[in-house]
Amino acid sequence: MKISEAFQGRPTTQPVLDRSGLFTAPEKNFNAANDDAALLDAYSQTVSGVVDAARDSVVNIRVRHAANGQRNGEGSGSGFIITPDGYIVTNSHVVHGATTIQVALADGRTYSAELIGDDPDSDLAVIRINAPDLRHIQFGNSSQLRVGQIAVAIGSPLGFQQTVTAGVISALGRTMRAQSGRTMENIVQTDAALNPGNSGGPLLNSHGEVVGVNTAIIPSAQGICFAIASNSAELVAAWLIKDGRIRRAWLGIHGQTAPLHPRIARYLGVKNSQGVLVLDIEPDSPGAKAGLREGDLLVGLKNKPITSIDDLQRVLVGSEIGVKSKLEIVRRTYRLELEIIPREMPAVKK
Repeated sequence: MKISEAFQGRPTTQPVLDRSGLFTAPEKNFNAANDDAALLDAYSQTVSGVVDAARDSVVNIRVRHAANGQRNGEGSGSGFIITPDGYIVTNSHVVHGATTIQVALADGRTYSAELIGDDPDSDLAVIRINAPDLRHIQFGNSSQLRVGQIAVAIGSPLGFQQTVTAGVISALGRTMRAQSGRTMENIVQTDAALNPGNSGGPLLNSHGEVVGVNTAIIPSAQGICFAIASNSAELVAAWLIKDGRIRRAWLGIHGQTAPLHPRIARYLGVKNSQGVLVLDIEPDSPGAKAGLREGDLLVGLKNKPITSIDDLQRVLVGSEIGVKSKLEIVRRTYRLELEIIPREMPAVKK
């Protein structure tokens, strides 16, 4: 229900003068109380509907690490089922280095899980259980998120399974570092309350679709929590299921999604309304050898439009390593084409 609809038809009551010349209060407006209840019910019904649609797909994950490893003892987190045959998405930091993985379903069943793929650079992993009658959940389109829309998180904070919190999308396009040290782009910020144990669980929109994978909190703050955007998570999960790892092509640049001024786009004949702004270039990298400069806006690669970090990641797959490609950029008020040969993303030095 819209707010304007909630107030439609409500009588307007104003204080009036009685015979003594004093103001008298208007009669109590019971319709106002009913309208407020209706607004509350609309919000509550939305959150409850999301929970009903998604909770059976959310799992609790418990892991054990080798006693002589760097991470001793046990840990826990959350995850969500994405296919009927038991593939589950979670965070890399939940299952990385685990010797055993146990998955508890919403109905109480518990199964051992197999690690399918682990990508610390994106803090995502895929595990799998062999179990019947599984309910899975769909990915939503995180590029359609708007600041202020409802966000619902389900997970197992501090071991309390099937805990639900709700809030809003607080900001989009954040960056943060994975535990591997690499920068993760397109992070979604939310004020839905998250705690240790929520990691790997879904952040859901009002349709019950996954729009983020809950991944981090700031312990010293309140209401500042982060999730990996669903478009990035879906892409990584697909590659992990297919190959068990992510082999990435690498340009050696750091950038962010940025708009292209409409007048410049029309003048240069660029159809994109945005691209990837180059913020930094690593020495002796493919980007440096191709002649890229800080401030360049990437708008195309291999004749495919580049409008966001997600677009660039989709193109820079393993098959592009060592392949000469045409890179289209906007530099100030010029449109240029450069030749670039991506290399395999180097391993993170620890």
